[in-house]
Amino acid sequence: MAVQISPSILAADFARLADEAAAVPNADWLHVDVMDYHFVPNLTLGLPVVEALRKATDTPLDCHLMIADPDRWAPQYAEAGAGSVTIHAEAAKAPVRTLREIRSLGARAGLALNPATAVEPYEDLLGEVDMLLLMTVEPGFGGQKFLDVVLPKVRRARELIGRHGGRVWLQVDGGVDAGTIERCAEAGADVFVAGSAVYGASDPVAAIDGLRAAANRAVS
Repeated sequence: MAVQISPSILAADFARLADEAAAVPNADWLHVDVMDYHFVPNLTLGLPVVEALRKATDTPLDCHLMIADPDRWAPQYAEAGAGSVTIHAEAAKAPVRTLREIRSLGARAGLALNPATAVEPYEDLLGEVDMLLLMTVEPGFGGQKFLDVVLPKVRRARELIGRHGGRVWLQVDGGVDAGTIERCAEAGADVFVAGSAVYGASDPVAAIDGLRAAANRAVS
């Protein structure tokens, strides 16, 4: 599938989120990091902001729930208009039920794994997801250094996805920039979350174009 870039508003100016969403018209998705200070040691934003963003932009919202009770809350993000809702395997108690409910509400369902979480135990869930998200930093904060140790897991995940028809998108999130995106693409990722690399740039549109070109070079 084509390379997709999902700028993370975690790196944007929270006081100007509508303007920050408009600043990336060439983005495929707008990545929304929801953190509850329980699953991760940070507190960001929640449903009211997602509902407001949905009204402020035509770019589909890619909601990444780093929260302690995704089984309870994930469906509400789909109802709020998110185009994709991703839950963490480490936090979900009923992942199959929750993933199916997300889909039933019209959103794409994603499953996220922390850097130390192996991908193989979740192979049987690939039929229940539209996207597999591999964290390439420890979740909780933006601006962290990319963890090269995750690259072999990206390759294994791509192999597993291939065994199941190859329809599942493979997303990486954390430390993705001009210096790391090619390695991620070579390993098999096709959806890239970039925060500081986009919103920290003087020209976010050019930054997205550059990231997309680098990823395409790696897979061409």
